[in-house]
Amino acid sequence: MKIMEIEGAKELNGTIRISGAKNATVALIPAAILTDEEATICNVPEITDTEALCDILSLLKADVKRASESIVINPKSLENIEIEEKYSKKLRASYYFMGALLGKFKKAVMYFPGGCSIGARPIDLHLKGFEALGAKVTNEKNKYIVEAEELKGANIYLDIASVGATINIMLAAVKAKGTTIIDNAAKEPEIVNVATFLNNMGAKISGAGTSTIKIEGVDYLHNCFHEIIPDRIEAGTYLIIGALCGNNLKIDNIIPEHLDSITSKLEEIGVSLEVGLDYITINKSNNTFKPTTIKTAVYPGFPTDLQQPFTVLLTQCNGKSKVVETIWENRFMHIPYLKDLGADVEVKNQTATIIGPSKLHGTQVVATDLRAGAAMVAAGLFATGTTTITNVEHILRGYEQIIEKLTGVGAKITLKEI
Repeated sequence: MKIMEIEGAKELNGTIRISGAKNATVALIPAAILTDEEATICNVPEITDTEALCDILSLLKADVKRASESIVINPKSLENIEIEEKYSKKLRASYYFMGALLGKFKKAVMYFPGGCSIGARPIDLHLKGFEALGAKVTNEKNKYIVEAEELKGANIYLDIASVGATINIMLAAVKAKGTTIIDNAAKEPEIVNVATFLNNMGAKISGAGTSTIKIEGVDYLHNCFHEIIPDRIEAGTYLIIGALCGNNLKIDNIIPEHLDSITSKLEEIGVSLEVGLDYITINKSNNTFKPTTIKTAVYPGFPTDLQQPFTVLLTQCNGKSKVVETIWENRFMHIPYLKDLGADVEVKNQTATIIGPSKLHGTQVVATDLRAGAAMVAAGLFATGTTTITNVEHILRGYEQIIEKLTGVGAKITLKEI
């Protein structure tokens, strides 16, 4: 087991370069098997989720070549092999192979995916979308068999604007006969990135980034070269850390408009920001921040993936702040550990109430999930003394070289094996 030790209360100065988006990467790698030639993806983050997806590609007999920040996937020798639980449970996004295999072979067999335990995460919207396209879905205990004689375009309305369902239906529909319309589609930038990748191969997808996506089925997808967008959640995490500890901390290689919901809240509470074309420079305040309320929502609203780190920043606001979580019911598992660090926080009915400012003191805490782990890193960097984080495998799943990036700007963090 790995642990992370953080010696807190250090000023951070310098530049942190943002990696490729995890939430795009985990969809793009499965999507690559749809090509009939070869796909090259660059700006690929070195995270354990990437490794887990490459393991599945190897299981399926795809030819995979890794180089610095890039991956070349050739699926010509691909076999439609059942994806066993030991592979699927490593990450939630393994379910994208379901849509990709269905689109390519008209059949997919895999076990229910894993991922962080942040609440009920059914895939019923994905399965309903597959059924609308003409597939039959069979559930044998924890194994799904999805198969069709032929996939035909359909009009599909999503009850919830789900990112996963939107992408998975796109993957299945790209080679279906006729036209598919997804209404109430999710609008996240990662969806646009995946649609662009597929279009670069020869797919005919329009409307990505809006609530209505149109997919005209094609018979053949050719080779392509594609770049992953910068990770807006990683960038937001480091912006929050900068608001707590930064002294002209530059967050570089970003798309600022992807961060509007977070930067507007930072400015609202009194954080000093300089926004450039592809960077933001941020400073901690000499005074306490103003309190605020955040409510998570689908894009372009405030991202649920950033509410946990942002809660740490709210402990330093002068007065009562609130966090309303509308996406996942178990997204406050970091709160007990934040209280152990010295925060005044209470949770009731999916709302956290934070009274600040609080002095935070290092102690031992747990990364209960990926973004809760990011919150513990932010808290540990701000707190006085030493903070020890266990279950750091969650953090390493989604943040490329987080220790190297933070120590490079003045943090004191060590990773230990115990």
